Amino acid sequence: MSERPPISPRSPRAALEPEQVPPPPKRSDRARNPFVIVGNAIFTILIILMLGAGATYYYGKQALESPGPLQEDKIVNIPARAGKRDIADVLLREGVINVNPWVFIGGVFALKASSDLKPGEYSFQKNASLRDVIATIVDGKVVQHAITIPEGLTSEQIVTRLSDNDIFTGSVREIPREGTLLPETYKFPRGTTRDQVIQRLQQAQKRVLAEIWERRNTDTPLKSPDQLVTLASIVEKETGRADERSRVAAVFVNRLRQRMKLQSDPTIIYGLVGGKGTLGRPIKRSEITQPSPYNTYVIDGLPPGPIANPGRASLEATANPARTRDLFFVADGTGGHAFTETYDQHAKNVAKLRASEKQIQNDTVEPADDPAPAAAAPGAADTNPTATTPPKPTNQKKPPRSGRQGAAQQTNSPPVVQR
Repeated sequence: MSERPPISPRSPRAALEPEQVPPPPKRSDRARNPFVIVGNAIFTILIILMLGAGATYYYGKQALESPGPLQEDKIVNIPARAGKRDIADVLLREGVINVNPWVFIGGVFALKASSDLKPGEYSFQKNASLRDVIATIVDGKVVQHAITIPEGLTSEQIVTRLSDNDIFTGSVREIPREGTLLPETYKFPRGTTRDQVIQRLQQAQKRVLAEIWERRNTDTPLKSPDQLVTLASIVEKETGRADERSRVAAVFVNRLRQRMKLQSDPTIIYGLVGGKGTLGRPIKRSEITQPSPYNTYVIDGLPPGPIANPGRASLEATANPARTRDLFFVADGTGGHAFTETYDQHAKNVAKLRASEKQIQNDTVEPADDPAPAAAAPGAADTNPTATTPPKPTNQKKPPRSGRQGAAQQTNSPPVVQR
C-alpha cells in the first residue's frame, strides 16, 4: 500500500483562503527574439497567400473553362482602340460572357494576352468559354465577308458598288483605268478601305493577265496584254454563255486577221455613255455611224481601250480562241448564237430568227428613228439583245439593202454579226 502524505492540520480560516498559485514560467529569451517574431509573421502570411492563391486559381479556372451563355453562334464587332474594359463591356452587352468585367480582365492577364487583343468583327461559337472568347480575339481571325464583282462591269460601276457597300470604309480617290480590275468573288473583313479593295482587284488582274498571256496562242493578231484585255472586254459584253466565249472570240480574231471592222454594238454604247456602262434604250441608226474612238462600226481594228472589266473566262477564251473560220454570229432565239463562215448562211439564220420572233410578237412596227437592239452585258442592267453589223468580206456577192435586222426590229443595213 502506498503511503499518503501526512495531512497537516489547518485552521478553518486558513482552509478558506485560496492556495498560492505558482508563477508562470519565465518566457525564454529566444522566443522574444525579433527574428523569430518576423519569421512567424512571414510564415503566417505565406500560408494565407497560398490559401488565397489556391482559391483564386480554382475560381479562375472555373471562370475560364465554364461554358459561356451564348445559345447560338454570334458575330460581334470589337471597335478599334477599345481597351480591355471596353471589350469586356461589349462582350457582356452582347451576351457573349456573363462574368464581371474585372473577371474578363483578370482572364486576359492570366493568359498573358494584354497586348494581343485585336479589334475587328468576330464570330463567337455557341457556349464559348471565356478562354475561347479571349483566344478568338487574340488570334485575330475576323469574319470575312464575300463580295462578288460581276464580269462585264465598267470600273465606274464597280466603284459605285463598293461605295454602296457599308462593309467598307473610306472613299475611292479616282476611278481605276478601264479593264484593270478582275471580276471575281473576294473576301474582306469589315472596315477594309475601298482603296485597299481596288488595289487587291488590280493586283489580281495583273497576276491573272500575266498567267494567261504566257499561255496564249501566239498565232492571234493580238500584240500586247492590253489588246488582249480590250478584245476580251468586247467578248464579255457580247455573250454570257461559257460555251460560246471562245467561238465569239474566234469571230473577232478572224475579222482582225482579215482587216474587217469588228462592228460590235457594245462598243457603240461605251462610246455614248462611257463608264456608265448601260444606255437604257435601243441604239439608234444615227448612232451606228456616229464617229467615236470606240465605235467599231466606224474605226478599224480594236478600240483604244477596254469597254469593261472582263473576267478570267473571257480572257482565257480570247487568248486561246476556237479554231474556226466563223465571221458572223446571230442570236438563235434560245439564248445562244448561230455561227457561220459566209454571209449568205448568216442571212438565212437571221431570217430564221425573224420568223421565229414573229410567231411570238405580232408588233413589227418600225420605230421612227430605226433603233437597233442594245448590248446586254452579263451582270449589267441593260438587257436588250445585241445586233452588230460588220461589213461582209469583199469576195462575196453583196446582197440587196433590205434592212438591218435586229432581234426585234429592222433598220437599213444588212447584219453580219448579231446576237
